[in-house]
Amino acid sequence: ITNDKGRLSKEEIERMVQDADKYKAEDDQQREKIAAKNSLESYAFNMKSTVQDDNLKDKISEEDKKKVVDKCEETVSWLENNQLADKEEYQHQQKELEKVCNPIISKLYQGGMPGGNPGGQSQSSSQGPTIEEVD
Repeated sequence: ITNDKGRLSKEEIERMVQDADKYKAEDDQQREKIAAKNSLESYAFNMKSTVQDDNLKDKISEEDKKKVVDKCEETVSWLENNQLADKEEYQHQQKELEKVCNPIISKLYQGGMPGGNPGGQSQSSSQGPTIEEVD
């Protein structure tokens, strides 16, 4: 007595392997799309919270703050209305957001705002932990 019932034929196994390969490519594309979407969403929320941080309010003008917040809100709104966008669209939106945010954020961290410390260091950051070298 042989137990050949319930076993897959070579053709069925080959078809299943081909299907797995086909779906692997689709899964990879979907994973990349989701990563691009998450990256854009995260960047938008991080930029918005950065410029709204009370510790930085003296270092950023209201005009720059408004530019970043408005562009971030526009991006989040775009995300909500374009759930089926592809990876390239998400990446394009992130580049557009970065064009607005990066110059303002780099100016913020370089202390370029009037009234900011010329060294770019806030007084609170100089009170960080003291590191001593021991032998």
